[in-house]
Amino acid sequence: MLKVENISKRFGGLQALKDVSFEVKEKEIHALIGPNGAGKTTMFDIINGFIKPSSGRVYFKGRRIDGLRPSRIAMMGMGRTFQIVRVFPEMTVLENVLAGIGKEIYPSLRVFSEIVKSEKNIRKAMDIINLCGLSDYTDQEASVLPLGIQRNIEIARALATGADFLLLDEPASGLNDQETKDLAELIKRINEGGTTVLFIEHDMRFTMGLAHMITVLDHGEKIAQGSPEEVAKNERVIEAYLGKSGSK
Repeated sequence: MLKVENISKRFGGLQALKDVSFEVKEKEIHALIGPNGAGKTTMFDIINGFIKPSSGRVYFKGRRIDGLRPSRIAMMGMGRTFQIVRVFPEMTVLENVLAGIGKEIYPSLRVFSEIVKSEKNIRKAMDIINLCGLSDYTDQEASVLPLGIQRNIEIARALATGADFLLLDEPASGLNDQETKDLAELIKRINEGGTTVLFIEHDMRFTMGLAHMITVLDHGEKIAQGSPEEVAKNERVIEAYLGKSGSK
């Protein structure tokens, strides 16, 4: 579903990514991990269209997308959440999800003839809200809800765009143990419904228990890829996280 091919990115004299390649298969949960500064979020920003690579190519569903606008990539079925929660704070949970449903209406002249808050769209939004465990919060403003619930709102809004591929940037960041466990179960449910997931995460217990495949970056280079079991035993990965003395 996603193919990253020889991606490099420079910011002036800083080499953020160097010749990185990996693939994400359809209906896979794939993790992108590495120490701070490894280039993970830069890679997400390139995949999502926020920044252009210095070299290399990105293919989504067989089509080259590097250089396309984020809105165009979203229309192709890619949704994203961010490390810092970005819900619409003064809107209710339902309104946040409806905003995602309206992605095809807002940029066009259809905005003058179609109503986003229609019965059909509300039913669709409620299905997503129920899937994401948000039915008890439908009419509450997003800003008053706990961080774990706001994370779920972001995921629900991304799904509401019609995305069948999700980029999740450190979704477990700031969550307590129960919220992290609930989030993992939600991602599994979404994946079982046919959605492909690529996520960044520092919580290794969360990652190892969730990912089917893991790609590891360090200082902008890919140093390993494989199943959680393979990655956990990889000497280069151990060294990257713990230092040389930690691998002895």
